[in-house]
Amino acid sequence: MSNQQPSPARIGSGARIRSVEVFPVAVPFARKFVLGSGAVGAPGAKPDQSTAVIFVKLTTEDGVVGWGEQRALPSWSYETAETMAVIIRRHLTPILLDLTPFDVELFHQRAAKRLSPAVSNGFPFARAAIDVAMHDAAGKLAGIPVHALLGGKLHDEIPLCSAIGVGDQDTVRDHAIQSSDYAAYKVKIGGDLDADAAAIRTVAEVAGGKPLWLDANQSYRPSALKQLLDRTRDIRTIHCVEQPVPSTDTLAMQRLRTMIDLPVAIDEGSFSAQDLARAIRLEAADLVVIKVCKSGGLRNALKTAQTALSGGLEILASGLTDCGIAFAAALHVFSQLELALPAELNGPELLSDLYVEGLTITDWGGGAGKVFKGVVATVPTAPGLGIQVDEERIRAESIDLAFN
Repeated sequence: MSNQQPSPARIGSGARIRSVEVFPVAVPFARKFVLGSGAVGAPGAKPDQSTAVIFVKLTTEDGVVGWGEQRALPSWSYETAETMAVIIRRHLTPILLDLTPFDVELFHQRAAKRLSPAVSNGFPFARAAIDVAMHDAAGKLAGIPVHALLGGKLHDEIPLCSAIGVGDQDTVRDHAIQSSDYAAYKVKIGGDLDADAAAIRTVAEVAGGKPLWLDANQSYRPSALKQLLDRTRDIRTIHCVEQPVPSTDTLAMQRLRTMIDLPVAIDEGSFSAQDLARAIRLEAADLVVIKVCKSGGLRNALKTAQTALSGGLEILASGLTDCGIAFAAALHVFSQLELALPAELNGPELLSDLYVEGLTITDWGGGAGKVFKGVVATVPTAPGLGIQVDEERIRAESIDLAFN
């Protein structure tokens, strides 16, 4: 596609969204991955309709296409593939057919009115899939990359960390060794003191001096987490612990910060900028994990980031085993931010392969005057998300959901 600016007429009347298509796909995993809140996927596992990835294709009246993607993971959030598909088809599509891809804020305003967000944001994963597709199409219409639509990038590359799932000690060690090219490790812990202490110690031994980022996914009580950290007190490379207690228990997060010396990051407890503002007011976190999916889209993720910076919190970046489209969207967002640790965008590490072309992920090794950066993803620079989507494969692998 040409990088020249299109005519105003193309950005105007011809940019109106004409159609919205939804494709649920049970994406295969290359390795087993388990969180403290439950399994995400495993090689050869039977396709699970409720955890399928939802791909969205928007097409404008003049034929410009925008792609979006989000993974359903009920053990992490309340949305399933079925609910996402229903929400997009029955509730968000009628809103979109009256808009252009540039009307992102208007889309979210109308979506919030139609699907009341209550105390947090309503159906953020479904809205994020649409939001990503709108940004992709808008960038293509304007002839510029998504990061330029958002104000421009600060970084050309995003360092990545390895995500080590909950598992037995041998499995954890093997994964850590295979991930030696990464500059940091995110270690999942699941609430078992003995197993978690062994996993942390095992990864620390393999990692050497690289930072460890512990993620409990709501699986601990404050007193039990304190015991775990007492057992691993001699490991000086632990950087922080993420969402140790249930997402609804903000006061437990507050109490925990007075009980331990380690910085505490909030994730499932903060979906929106308003959620984070409340946590800051309660002094319940030192860092915040930002995800495009839980934020409901790219600009909302940046609003959370600005709230964090205003409140003195550091920023961690993450995704939800993205398949290429959402991975690229995350790169555009995180290219504008200063991150406390390498980003946990683990799709390329955990999935059999991605559904896009055009992503560049390299290993920046040290030695001979080089500074070791580990595995690094390059921020795309072509118009829109800057990737080519394998539509033929998505259509071929699309599955029927229970409500069809």
